[in-house]
Amino acid sequence: MHIGIFTDSYLPYTSGVVRSIVTFSRELRNLGHQVSIFAPDYGSCRPEKDIYRFRSLRAPTFKEFALAIPFAPSLPRLLRQMGVELIHVHSPFLMGQLGAHMARRLGLPLVATYHTLYEEYVHYLPLAPHLMRRAVRHYTISFCNRCQLIITPTESVRAYLQQNNVRTPITSIPTGIELERFHNLDRGWLRRHLLLSPEDIILLHVGRLGKEKNIAFILQAFALVHQQAPATHLVLVGSGPLKENLESQARTLGISRAVTLAGSFPFEQMPAVYAGADLFIFASVTETQGLVIAEAHAAGLPVVAVRAYGVQEMVVDGSDGFLTPLDLPAFSAPVQQLVADQERRQQMGRQARRNVTALAAAAMAQRLAEKYRELLSPPQTSIPPLRPQ
Repeated sequence: MHIGIFTDSYLPYTSGVVRSIVTFSRELRNLGHQVSIFAPDYGSCRPEKDIYRFRSLRAPTFKEFALAIPFAPSLPRLLRQMGVELIHVHSPFLMGQLGAHMARRLGLPLVATYHTLYEEYVHYLPLAPHLMRRAVRHYTISFCNRCQLIITPTESVRAYLQQNNVRTPITSIPTGIELERFHNLDRGWLRRHLLLSPEDIILLHVGRLGKEKNIAFILQAFALVHQQAPATHLVLVGSGPLKENLESQARTLGISRAVTLAGSFPFEQMPAVYAGADLFIFASVTETQGLVIAEAHAAGLPVVAVRAYGVQEMVVDGSDGFLTPLDLPAFSAPVQQLVADQERRQQMGRQARRNVTALAAAAMAQRLAEKYRELLSPPQTSIPPLRPQ
């Protein structure tokens, strides 16, 4: 098969969406399929095999993000020449709309992955949030109903779309984890890199420093934990617009010396970042999967997370971590419990590694390829048997 992927974000930008595209594309190629990616240009992208860049503008309220200009009059001819058989879009907006238009024009199956609860991101738009939330929901649901198949990362998101009147068939296929990246890890690298003491108990959060990740809640919860366990240290990995606000909040809470805003790390270093921590904590209520939780599990970390949408399918409560309500005492209690109990932390970490094997990237790509094949195979019409005359 030759799959054309249209996306509003791609490398060098990093996100769960980009990670999903990179992982599935590599595994699909390993299965013998051809994948061509149509994505924004970030201004410094060199020519890359099977990647086609579109001129872009920087988003006014989100400078790290590039908005592609989806104008390409010769694209239909190019797609025909390339032999693209199916189009898979990863956004309902600029490049997603272009991909949908190309699918209609060329008579190709259209697949969309619903990566994001878009209505939870309207704070980036300088307009009336309540009206925008309703408009964004209507727009994305309408887009889903123009596709032949919707992929969701988790069952809870599939249920959310069905409850919001998506009539297109929906299947849940999580983004897989490259388990081989998490073998033979240097568990002392993060402490050496950040100059942290071997006695520190490191609590780790990985995610963009944006409002939707609810990191202000993480800092408040950590303040409660640190008061009871002064040897704890919180490491926030990621970049984003709230960096200065979070630094100010940490000072106000009196925990700035126990909090490190470490910035972003190259993809290749992330397994060692996870492996250097003792516990992963997460409070976002907008995730459709929570890929960072699966990566933490692959590195052998237990997780304490707020129970919400896709996150609740990434943690087996009481087995490889704990799920809590969005409540400071309820969240900080299991964190304190695991901080105090090293044996329980390690036992849960071992279980986390066992549980995450169900999300092996190759197996997830095989499931996706099977769904593609179903769309490309003409329906079989049964011929009634001849009746004797």
